[in-house]
Amino acid sequence: MNKELMEALDMLEKEKEISKETLFDAIENSLLTACKNHFGKADNIKVEIDRETCDFLCYAEKEVVEEVEDDCVQISLEDAKEISHKAQLGDILHVEIKSKEFGRIATQNAKNVILQKIREEERSVIYNQYYEKEKDVVTGIVQRYVGRNISINLGKTDAVLNESEQVRGEEFRPTERIKVYILEVKNTPKGPRILVSRTHPELVKRLFETEVTEIKDGTVEIMSIAREAGSRTKIAVRSNNPNVDAVGACVGLNGARVNSIVEELRGEKIDIINWDDNPGNLIQNALSPAKIVAVFADPDEKTAKVVVPDYQLSLAIGKEGQNARLAARLTGYKIDIKSETQAKDAPGFRYEDYEYDDEEYDTEDYGGEYEEETQETEEEYVSPEYEEDYESAEDAAEPGEEFVE
Repeated sequence: MNKELMEALDMLEKEKEISKETLFDAIENSLLTACKNHFGKADNIKVEIDRETCDFLCYAEKEVVEEVEDDCVQISLEDAKEISHKAQLGDILHVEIKSKEFGRIATQNAKNVILQKIREEERSVIYNQYYEKEKDVVTGIVQRYVGRNISINLGKTDAVLNESEQVRGEEFRPTERIKVYILEVKNTPKGPRILVSRTHPELVKRLFETEVTEIKDGTVEIMSIAREAGSRTKIAVRSNNPNVDAVGACVGLNGARVNSIVEELRGEKIDIINWDDNPGNLIQNALSPAKIVAVFADPDEKTAKVVVPDYQLSLAIGKEGQNARLAARLTGYKIDIKSETQAKDAPGFRYEDYEYDDEEYDTEDYGGEYEEETQETEEEYVSPEYEEDYESAEDAAEPGEEFVE
């Protein structure tokens, strides 16, 4: 019987990752519970279990007296002599309790104590396991729709993908495998409750960390990310090794790396740009693929005014303002975009009035330099299909702005 008990404990430890010591404690508590149900109290009852052989001993500590008033805690001298011939009045004697004498109810209660402890430990193990994965990406299997929410199986437990964390337009079939970002792990009386997301910007970041070796080993660093789930993401990267091209590492050979992430995100477009400590350069990169004439950035106010060629205004603003909106989130600057004609006509928007790093910009050289760099960026990293997402310049002009052909 002890051999079978040891095998059962080994199996539980392996399958449910519950330590044997915890299981031994559960058995001891179950025996104490059985004694309490059988005798009415268990204050003087002790249980000892040999961790190597699984042999257990259950005994009651009883005082040797002449006249027994409470047989649960006292024993007569005559009965004590039968157990130990050295017993004397006032001694504390260990009287063995036979577990086979327990009634059916006491045995059932002992069984329930063990099962309850196993369930609690199992929930605790699952909670600790997924709590360590909080703010990380895991692969789950779509189970079913619960109202507008989706139940996703993560292996040992289920997670909830709320409607607010779902990408609009994405539909999943049962048994389909998807990657999700673990938002929060809560410990509840019914077990761990795991909330996951498909819209969080960190999902894209974690996917890049998994896919791009240079990001994983720290050679390339993700500095900022802005996302509109299901549509487009802009990500700024920087290389800590001058011999490594940060954007090229993320794109991969023939776009293999970024394409695998786009596929996982169901076709969501991804713009990868170079991070620059110079706010002007960073904003120019962030507004790619649009060409820039001039950028005037105020680091203190976190605002920037951008001048683009007239025919590039729609490209810079983007469809429904998306390109400018994502660039603003990526850089942390409030960006005001105007065409050259609008800039010349706007009061107070004059090139010579703006300085950066205590040096006055030369408008012609500044614009020429940016135009050249932006063109290079377009040729290397911007897919032609991106331009399909932008409306005409007239449609993209902000309300109140006059569009100049």
